[in-house]
Amino acid sequence: MRRPGRLALGRTLRRTVSYLMLIMFAVLILIPVVWFLVTSLKTNLEYMSYPIRLLPAKPQWDNYVKVFTTGGFSFARYAQHSLYLAVVFTLLNTTTSSLAGFAFARFRVPGSSQLFTLVIAMLIIPGIVTTIPQFVVFSRLHLTNSYWPWILWGLTASPFQIFMFRQFFLSFPKELEDAAEVDGCTPFRLFWQIFIPNAQPVFATSLIFNFNWVWGDYFLPLIYLSDAKTTLAVKLATAYVDPRGNALYTITIAASVIYTLPLILIFFLGQKYILKGVVTSGIKG
Repeated sequence: MRRPGRLALGRTLRRTVSYLMLIMFAVLILIPVVWFLVTSLKTNLEYMSYPIRLLPAKPQWDNYVKVFTTGGFSFARYAQHSLYLAVVFTLLNTTTSSLAGFAFARFRVPGSSQLFTLVIAMLIIPGIVTTIPQFVVFSRLHLTNSYWPWILWGLTASPFQIFMFRQFFLSFPKELEDAAEVDGCTPFRLFWQIFIPNAQPVFATSLIFNFNWVWGDYFLPLIYLSDAKTTLAVKLATAYVDPRGNALYTITIAASVIYTLPLILIFFLGQKYILKGVVTSGIKG
């Protein structure tokens, strides 16, 4: 039989090792972030110099001012494009995914299990595989260079989020649904008045995931939208150059720092909802 002192020492040692590993992982994750921030304060010559200078000789805070005054384009205008696409897609996709998840969780009809299996199977198909077929379809429908693809993608729901909502809604007691039906509650009213108010974590998780995906997407706006309608992510890639055509890397990095701020803010505000939503979405099969 182990002594209490030895048990306490073992727990302390395990806790210490766990904390050290977490600190190591945190440092590895933060190194690129710190480099990103430090580089945004360098001059272009310091950025291109060799050997690499870790710190700027003098922080160039005006790089963040030049983000809005250099490049010959309206930063706010392209930010509005990104915001519009992100908000529209997020609201539509969260709505359709939650309705589909509710249907799979609470309705028992012939073939529903097979259909849900098909939805889950779609998760193994990489999105890049369907990019060319989708582009051909939208091109023939004359929907390229418009925001209609994002609207239609939002209306088709997301397999992962259908699964997430279904798993969360399965955790609701059947007695609650039966009592609502006795009171004459329709399925839509049940969803609207009972399920939605009690499913804030999973809805918040869905909203955050969807917004982050569209706001940070570079590839799809690049191939679907013209320069006048494209998003900020695409515009920043080529916007900042000097009169000789040389890229102003540090100003581009400073612009990227500003561009990522909404994502960082949303994550820190919603991280508890993400954790709770993901955990509670897997409590019942």
